[in-house]
Amino acid sequence: MHRRSFFKEATSVIIGIVLGAIPVAAGIAVLLDPLRRKSKSGGFINVATLEAVPEDGIPRKFPVLATRVDAWNKFANVPIGAVYLRREKDGKIEALNVVCPHAGCFVDFLEERNTYLCPCHNSTFALNGAIADKSSPAARGLDTLEVEIEKSKEVWVKFQNFQAGRAEKVPVA
Repeated sequence: MHRRSFFKEATSVIIGIVLGAIPVAAGIAVLLDPLRRKSKSGGFINVATLEAVPEDGIPRKFPVLATRVDAWNKFANVPIGAVYLRREKDGKIEALNVVCPHAGCFVDFLEERNTYLCPCHNSTFALNGAIADKSSPAARGLDTLEVEIEKSKEVWVKFQNFQAGRAEKVPVA
């Protein structure tokens, strides 16, 4: 093999590798793109109508439905949690996350006792979500959530979960 033909063949191989690597790199970038995107969360979600929240001050449980997006899929109107909505005496709407701040169990509202009960450790919470039982292992009361009334008839809640077992409200990422 002559020197000139060696350089021709070597140059052809290098150019072929570069030209082949470009579409492979572009394909890998497209394939991995969903993993690099940041998820958008923490916005307000339409939970109920104002008419659905009774005026008697008794909390009602409402599911929180949202569109979930993972790396490659989009799921519309799937349950991501639940909230208790209650109309206060002044007409304002209060929203409490149904998750117990102690161990993450869902609490139940006992209408006959006017309290929330955590079935995992029998802690009770007052109507406003504060700890009702001093011997409760929960470090804080039920987590309140921001509420907005839109179009004078829709209840929107800024739904988020918080870390269990902590005295302060730390949002779950």
